Amino acid sequence: MKNLLMNKCLVSALVLLLSFGASGQEASIDTLYYASNAQKTLLVLTITEGFVHTDAIASGKKTLAQLGQQQQYNILHARTGLAVDPELFSRVDAVIFLCTTLDIFDDTQQEAFEKFIQSGGGYVGIHSAADTEYDWPWYGKLVGGYFVSHPPGTPSARIETVDTANPMTDHLPKSWQIEDEWYNYRYTTDQVNVLLYLDEQSYTGGTNGAEHPITWYHAYDGGRAFYTGLGHWEKTYGDARFVTLLKKGIQYVLGE
Repeated sequence: MKNLLMNKCLVSALVLLLSFGASGQEASIDTLYYASNAQKTLLVLTITEGFVHTDAIASGKKTLAQLGQQQQYNILHARTGLAVDPELFSRVDAVIFLCTTLDIFDDTQQEAFEKFIQSGGGYVGIHSAADTEYDWPWYGKLVGGYFVSHPPGTPSARIETVDTANPMTDHLPKSWQIEDEWYNYRYTTDQVNVLLYLDEQSYTGGTNGAEHPITWYHAYDGGRAFYTGLGHWEKTYGDARFVTLLKKGIQYVLGE
């Protein structure tokens, strides 16, 4: 994927080009962070056709904007499918599905996104990105697993780090506690590199067994993908452990 240097004029042009529809504001691209010297551009999607993680999305957008400032990425944001012109994928280097739900793309957008990944693009899925596009098998393999259920509430549970020497998880202890909404999954591929397991003995309601992957990454169909099941809580986006993990996941899918 060719890295594109976006300037203020291009960002403004994107906003104007993609602001269409009956009310305009429902079909626009927002700029969460702009850097004049940015070499990479990320598109954050918060499109929801099911449950809306309102607080998590708001907090996640702020955290991603801060990461953009820290890493010097341009960060664009789309909150409705109307804003996602298929041509937009040719202007970005990675797409982040931030707590998306259900069917967010039409057939044309799906085809364009597949081509984006096949051309070396990056994908990051956060939390309910696994509760998205159940009727699109290609996406199922990209994300790595679909949401099936979760126990009531958001209990504290123990996370086991697979390898504390791995550059993506070397900031984490071998075992650690965090509160979240713990997804049970129907995994769609075994061709992933698991970073974190969820210890089902530390909470009630897990159904994936002794090895319950909760965060992973893999190469897929010409591109790179990273997914984490963490991210239901607003406060999670202020947890340094999670933020650093997310930063490294983004770096991975960008090939950095």
